[in-house]
Amino acid sequence: MMSTLRTLALQILLLTEKILAASHTPPETCPARTPFDIEAMRLSLPFEAFGLATLATCYCQDQENQSVESQCSSLSSTLSLPNTATVWFTEYLPQGTNLTLPDNNVTCGRASQVIPVDLCRVALSVSTSTSSEISLEVWLPAPSLWTGRFLSTGNGGLSGCIQYEDIAYAASFGFASVGANNGHNGTSGEPFLDSPEVVADFAYRSVHTGAVVGKEVSRQFYGREHDKSYYIGCSTGGRQGFKSAQDFPGDFDGIVAGAPAIAFGNLSSWSGHFYPVTGADADGNEAWVPPELWAAVHQDVLAQCDGLDGAEDGILEDPELCGYTPENLVCASGAAGACLTGAQAETVAKVFEDLRGEDGSLVYPRMQPGSEILASYVYYSGMPFVYAADWYRYVVYNDPSWDPASLSVGDYTAASSLDPYGISTWKGDLSPFSSRGGKILHYHGLMDAIISSSNSPRYYNHVAGAMGLTSEELDEFYRFFRISGMGHCGGGDGAYAVGNTAAGYWTDDEDGNMLMAMVRWVEEGVAPEWVEGAKLGDDGSVEWRRRHCKYPKRNVFVGGEGGDSEDPDLWECV
Repeated sequence: MMSTLRTLALQILLLTEKILAASHTPPETCPARTPFDIEAMRLSLPFEAFGLATLATCYCQDQENQSVESQCSSLSSTLSLPNTATVWFTEYLPQGTNLTLPDNNVTCGRASQVIPVDLCRVALSVSTSTSSEISLEVWLPAPSLWTGRFLSTGNGGLSGCIQYEDIAYAASFGFASVGANNGHNGTSGEPFLDSPEVVADFAYRSVHTGAVVGKEVSRQFYGREHDKSYYIGCSTGGRQGFKSAQDFPGDFDGIVAGAPAIAFGNLSSWSGHFYPVTGADADGNEAWVPPELWAAVHQDVLAQCDGLDGAEDGILEDPELCGYTPENLVCASGAAGACLTGAQAETVAKVFEDLRGEDGSLVYPRMQPGSEILASYVYYSGMPFVYAADWYRYVVYNDPSWDPASLSVGDYTAASSLDPYGISTWKGDLSPFSSRGGKILHYHGLMDAIISSSNSPRYYNHVAGAMGLTSEELDEFYRFFRISGMGHCGGGDGAYAVGNTAAGYWTDDEDGNMLMAMVRWVEEGVAPEWVEGAKLGDDGSVEWRRRHCKYPKRNVFVGGEGGDSEDPDLWECV
């Protein structure tokens, strides 16, 4: 009897397959099926019924893919956008596609990108003036995967590079996502030369334009408005996030901004001043400190300051407490090896000083101790820092022949005074953003070797003062987290992975993923009290974890002698 039923069921299964294949008519809705859904069906249904359900699901998914592909292909001809926009192409990209980017500027270092979900890729340009335009891409997950959320990504350095890895990261969570080239192509600042409109795109216009156009593309593709809008970016991308909050408070409901390049003109002066301080790696330069000696300086920093947080684990939880001095490393008479000459010790001391202006006022805070090994290959390398040099050459002075070795205190004033299009991004009153319910998650790595982590609390305190708010009151819309052991936007010796980028991903859980923590805050009203980071191994596995504190609190080890500093429960925010 069972054998007969089984044979009959299989015949029905085959007949159903033929009918479905012939009809090409999908069900009215195609629910997404995860591996967990399919396994649940297998366990709960008889073999024959499971087969039918699986067949229907596979058929449904195939039909949806065909429908999305058709919809995407026709989108280029149906999109109705302002006449300043030109749609170059649209294409359907199935999950797992290794998208090659042959037209991407080689200096951007992005030759390809793996596609995380089935999506529609839209590439277009938008004219922003008679002499400038922005290139952008909108990635639209298949309708069954879309969460109703929109997200804009940012950029880095002076670059005009779409950060495809960030668009893909957002799409993997079901966001319709957009990224733009900041109004020029490649990492050089040369396109700024005598081109104020291109500078305007870089300073503010690119992200805002991308948000406006990207939302409209999303609306026309999905047939409805998005529910919530988000932003994520680091470095220049962090500055762009704060620029949005300051000048375009309606663009985003939630902003995740890391290591922001705010006080931009002064940052450029600070970034550039290390070259005159260290000099070049040349014969006769007594002030030059080679990389191996910076490694010795780092060990001396740890010897002086590592225990201030209660654990000697090679990570500074609060570099602001570290008043490092290099005297311990000065060579004794006739000594050689891992020690500093007097001239070298003076160089090290200058590196850890605040940068001051002509009247002694603060231009930019010091490089925080703990970053010296990474910084020795960036700022202390005996070469001009290219972004600072380009900003002075092509924006401040419009003179390609300007010599970065000549940078002096008068130049700091020139860069600060220029401030094209408010690129300093230093407005303290964020009332228009907060009053409409906007939220900001701000983070900064405490091993950052490119943007001093000391500048972020300075801005946080500036906002508190400008708005007349206590930290508890700021918590309603703006929270700042210092990430110990994180380098510039990621990497480093500590628990740096906090879900801020694909490279920093280790969990979907909101407590360990800043993007999803922002979603929870905006949509559920649950704000993060701390962010749990992970130290990742070379294979991406989690080696250990640590909870990073909400400013102004700092992390203190309470495990006592013999306690395991890699145990997140043995740390407290005080």
